[in-house]
Amino acid sequence: MSETQAKARAGEASPSGRETSCETKSAVSDFMSEFSGFQGDIAKRLQQQEERLTMLDRKTQTYNRPPLARAAEADAPHQKAFNAYLRSGDDDALRGLEIEGKALSSAVAADGGYLVDPQTADTVRSVLESTASIRAIANVVKVEATSFDVLVDHTDVGAGWATETDPAVETGTPQIDRITIPLHELSALPKASQRLLDDSAFDIEGWLAGRIADKFVRSEAAAFISGDGLDKPKGLLTHPTVDNDSWSWGNLGYVLSGADGAFDGAEAVIDLVYALGAQYRANATFVMNSKTAGAVRKLKDADGRFLWSDGLAAGEPARLLGYPVLIAEDMPDIASDSMAIAFGDFGAGYTVAERPDLRVLRDPFSAKPHVLFYATKRVGGDVSDFAAIKLLKFGLS
Repeated sequence: MSETQAKARAGEASPSGRETSCETKSAVSDFMSEFSGFQGDIAKRLQQQEERLTMLDRKTQTYNRPPLARAAEADAPHQKAFNAYLRSGDDDALRGLEIEGKALSSAVAADGGYLVDPQTADTVRSVLESTASIRAIANVVKVEATSFDVLVDHTDVGAGWATETDPAVETGTPQIDRITIPLHELSALPKASQRLLDDSAFDIEGWLAGRIADKFVRSEAAAFISGDGLDKPKGLLTHPTVDNDSWSWGNLGYVLSGADGAFDGAEAVIDLVYALGAQYRANATFVMNSKTAGAVRKLKDADGRFLWSDGLAAGEPARLLGYPVLIAEDMPDIASDSMAIAFGDFGAGYTVAERPDLRVLRDPFSAKPHVLFYATKRVGGDVSDFAAIKLLKFGLS
């Protein structure tokens, strides 16, 4: 080997040559690492963009669906199953479904239909509670039995003053009365054509809730005023009435208007207010129909001021002598000896008892080509405190 070749080999093996080689490898490694990170970032951005496009496509499809198709996608198994039952009579999904731990089996259908979708039942219930009926101011209770008992203590416990050394004297015992309010079946029978039910754009549940509520509201309101208690609630005006000066439990006391079938001034309304016990007046309400309200609006006191005042805010009831007025069209008109105005604490004086469930039975056979929907609920009502309600009688005796 020549001297020149030996020097060249010695130079390749020198420290400076090794450092240059390491720097090159490190630069290549850093570049590859940065390139891999760049690739990962690109892939992540592409995935996020794809997810945005997918979400936008889903929203577009959802907005383009008819209302009932959108409702069918909701996470409400009973609502979808009940909707299928209303449209086609398919009750397979309802048979195995459980609501609040109670299985809906074929026994429920034999008992009178299936429990309605809770959303529909809430709609019907809210309509009933918001309408101008005694229900709006009465005591409303939910029961699971066939009747509801009201226990009324209308006498005081005896009391006496005692000294330090004298023995205690036995006092009187209060008297408890039991009033039983049976529940009666209230029904409605709306119908719709099968062609209409097949139309997915038709809101079957909204239509059914509206028709049921309309029928139930009118039937209930009339029964709470004048029902005879036979297969229906007992109305407050069907109980015996006596002059308030000789009032006794089991009767409703009345105050005379001072004229036959008319007012003899504003004094009769004032007398009616103070015929009611002080313990009831704080929560008392006037009840009358629109025609009677028109006559009452014209009454003035001795100083020429109207007794009637309209509500100051939206939704606030009108007031008579400072007490709210409920317009119930089933109250009688002003006529000879009619009881056209009631005044009292109806939360204490009248109780409405009802079962919380509403049932619907689908009947596609009785009225072809229409489908009948037999809706039923159980409700009862009666006077629960005869001292809490007074009447104004338009007569002389």
